[in-house]
Amino acid sequence: MSDLDALKFGPDGLIPVVTQDARTGAVLMQAYADRAAVERTLETREATYYSRSRGEQWVKGATSGHTQRVVSVHLDCDGDSVLYRVEQTGPACHTGEYSCFHTPLLKGDTPETGLDGTLERVHATIAERLATLPENSYVARLHAGGLDRVLKKISEEAGEVLLAAKNGDRAELATEAADLFFHTLFALAEVGVSPGDVAAVLREREGKSGLKGPKEVG
Repeated sequence: MSDLDALKFGPDGLIPVVTQDARTGAVLMQAYADRAAVERTLETREATYYSRSRGEQWVKGATSGHTQRVVSVHLDCDGDSVLYRVEQTGPACHTGEYSCFHTPLLKGDTPETGLDGTLERVHATIAERLATLPENSYVARLHAGGLDRVLKKISEEAGEVLLAAKNGDRAELATEAADLFFHTLFALAEVGVSPGDVAAVLREREGKSGLKGPKEVG
């Protein structure tokens, strides 16, 4: 969008901005932006807002490192709010939560049945723990042992998955698979790979056979 005249800023010169994770679809936060902040966002693809309390422009992650790379910017039908779709690095909330919207007022009556967003939230939590290394944190203790210790845990958990599957123990298999996912996400975070990077590879493979036939004779 190049014509910012379509935006309807309020009397204070600000417009509400809803920020969404482009990978998971989860709503991460809601803030405000003035015209200059929106312009900077469009120019740099760094999510930029305006702080009403401080009276100044701010770039998400400038101090925390939990940056937001803007994938797209959309204007709502009335022109009085904006949607930033971003690639989030680490947690979006200053509390360390993946999303600022983590306090339920009304819980849904349909339980979550898939992994949508779960792996990203776990990865974000691991990344936050690696950045802050809080005392008594399992992540901090495992990190102190070095990458080889993390990789050893992946090998151990993979063995547990095989054993649980071989025994047909559904509950144990779910538990061990969760442990394997966790430690794999840990390794990704240690090396700087995101779930989005893995998802991009899987999307590229969708609809394609991953099997190679026998080599042609002669």
